[in-house]
Formats: sequence, C-alpha cells, structure tokens
Amino acid sequence: MGTHHDTHGHGGNERTADPDTALAKLLELDAEVLASYVSELTGRLAEHADPAPARILDLGSGPGTGSLHLARRFPAAHVTAVDISAQMLHRLRRQALAHGVADRISTVEADIDESWAEIGRGGSYDLIWAAAFMHHVADPARTFARAFEQLRPGGLLAVTEMDFFPLFLPEDAGIGRPGLESRLHAATNTRPPHEWTDHLRAAGFTLQERRPFEIRLDRTQAGPSLTAYAQACLATLRSHAADGLDSADLAALDALLDEEQPHSLARRHDLSVRTTRTSWIARRP
Repeated sequence: MGTHHDTHGHGGNERTADPDTALAKLLELDAEVLASYVSELTGRLAEHADPAPARILDLGSGPGTGSLHLARRFPAAHVTAVDISAQMLHRLRRQALAHGVADRISTVEADIDESWAEIGRGGSYDLIWAAAFMHHVADPARTFARAFEQLRPGGLLAVTEMDFFPLFLPEDAGIGRPGLESRLHAATNTRPPHEWTDHLRAAGFTLQERRPFEIRLDRTQAGPSLTAYAQACLATLRSHAADGLDSADLAALDALLDEEQPHSLARRHDLSVRTTRTSWIARRP
C-alpha cells in the first residue's frame, strides 16, 4: 500500500501493536524537530489575522501539536481540538496540562465526515487550522464548505500538507548501494501532491497565499530529537516497502533501523532533515 495518505490524521501504519501511539509519537517528534517551520507559519497567520483570533478550531488535531502551537502564538485564544481518536485527544489533554494551557484548549471527539453539530456549538470561529488532515476526509469539497460556514466573515482557514516524509541520510549511507533512501521514497510515495487552491475558491474562500516551505536543517538546527524522528519516519516507510525494494535494499534499511548495527541511525552523526510543506491561507469574505 502507498503511504502518501497514511501518515497524519486518523490513519497510520507503524511497526507496533499500537498504531495510534506510534503515530502520536511521530507527530510529536515532527512538531519538535520542525518547530521553526511551524512558528513561521503561525507567524504568517498572525500577520493576516485582524483582530487576533479569539476562537480557533483545530480539525484532525491528533495529539495536539498544532493546538499547542496556536495556543502559544495567540495567548488570548481558546482552541477547540477535534479528532476521531479518543486516545489522541487524551494525549492532547495531558500535553495541554503539562504546558499550562489546559484552560484554553478543549477537545471534541467527532468524525469530521459526520455531523458538525457539536463542533459548531458556541458560535463561529475566527481561525480554522487543518494540518496534514484534509486529504483524509471523504469529501473535501463538503468539508471546505462546512469550514466556510463555521468561520465568521473575515475569518481565516489555514490548510497545510506535507509533500512526503523527510529525507535524512546522505546519498551514500555507507551501507548497501548509494541512493537507498531515494529508492525507498520512490517505492512508497505513490500518490500525487495535494492541491487545494481550486477547492478553497469553490467553497467561497479568498486565497490570501499559497506558500511552499523548503525545510533544510542540519543536526544542530534539528535538535536532540533528530535521531528518534529519523527512526520513526524510516520505520513507518519500511512497513510499506516490502514490495517496492529488493532484498539488498531491505536488508540495508533493516540494518539502519537496528540500533546494534554499526551503521544504525542511532550511531550516526551525519543525519539532517530535508523536506517540503505547502500551506494555504484563505479568508472568508
């Protein structure tokens, strides 16, 4: 199976007995390592928002990494986080308590493809955030229309997609043939990039900006969680790669993921993060 749609939101497939926990950890590592990118994006939202949002909706919140960033960026706002997974929302509430914002983040367990009655309680929102989520919904056009209805006039919708998993290794990883990680990506990135511009305009939004982010972080910039992040991402891709790589590449990948092996990710000092994200910021007229 392809992994392009199976990394964020409600789905996920990790080599573990508890996919939700593995997915939550991957999302938390992603937010930690790429914190500078998220800060830049929320800063762009702050520039577009006038006045600063008081009510924010986080669609497909997962463990709440976006909710926490938004609560920090907009200290007077209340964030409503919506997800289908009770486990994800439980993890979010624990993190909100740990970060001292539990009084400003509430959770709603709901399926975005079903009724929005509970989501809409309390009135319209000033900002709706949907990070790496819209590709999971059954009917994007309907979801964008519902988001439009939930926003006050002048309110903002921020949609973000990661184009694919990051790259971490040098071209020659010192094990197997050069280009292993590129071949792994080619074998597992099976769907075209997401493009929401036409959907947003069809729903009635005015596009403020469509912004690609080219993220390039060395080990120092990525911080201490880089190794764990690389392990989580490559393990996820490995779980989908059996039919797309030959036996030599699979063996090399397994050696990279085995902390006892000399070339393992855990022993390397040459990891970096290279990835791209695309964000759309749109306004309800």
